[in-house]
Amino acid sequence: MTVPRRCRVRQLTTAGEVRWLTDDLSAEEPLEIRVEGQALSVTMRTPGDDFDLAVGFLVTEGIIAGAEEIDTMRMCPHAADASGDYNVVEVALRERRVDLPARNFYTTSSCGVCGKASIDAVRTRSRFAVRDDPVELSAMLLASLPGRLREAQRMFSRTGGVHAAGIFDAGGEVLCVREDVGRHNAFDKVIGWAATQRRLPLTSHVILASGRASFELTQKALMAGIPVLAAVSAPSSLAVQLAEQCGMTLIGFLRGEQMNVYTGHQRVVAA
Repeated sequence: MTVPRRCRVRQLTTAGEVRWLTDDLSAEEPLEIRVEGQALSVTMRTPGDDFDLAVGFLVTEGIIAGAEEIDTMRMCPHAADASGDYNVVEVALRERRVDLPARNFYTTSSCGVCGKASIDAVRTRSRFAVRDDPVELSAMLLASLPGRLREAQRMFSRTGGVHAAGIFDAGGEVLCVREDVGRHNAFDKVIGWAATQRRLPLTSHVILASGRASFELTQKALMAGIPVLAAVSAPSSLAVQLAEQCGMTLIGFLRGEQMNVYTGHQRVVAA
């Protein structure tokens, strides 16, 4: 787990009380992902699990189908400018590619889609169809997942400043949880983990987001073959539209004993 950065802060109250204390901050640094020497992305992320992030990014962008297509990965510091160093993951594929996509490669920790040349670039068809996935999940099991995710959020407990993504099997077992300042990075990290474990497609699995369900997160889940995406907050209109078109179950406002099932209702049983 990445060690949080520490900072002295002056805490004030409306009653006029003042005190100094030490606060833990979520780490945020740039990561450049290169394939065959070509820079595809610079994302602002929380350091840690960087190889998983790179693999997940390549899978969810449709550049590779799985980690078996990667020959080597290495990480090295590379001076960006006088202000400091970038962290760089360099990826070599088993079969050299000349058709790597063009990308406006700077993405913030809050949004990955906005860094793309156009929104059409993320409408990638998944290699894995989820429409016919027969998994059924009880509302009770689904309601238990946010608590299980929260138990694994050690960095959030210290900083309150990171998103989380978790992959669960059909029995509700936590397989992988990752935290990051960017929600899209957290998704890439868990999907990259699954890819390196040769688990793709994630048939009959659930991916849970600690925040909202955006179009990009829905697209990433589809690229990994995940039939159920759940979020503790709201989905966007494009997320619902994409999930409906692809036969994915999309659940929002998964809190307490309630949830809203927006698409793929047949997979969620009340009892």
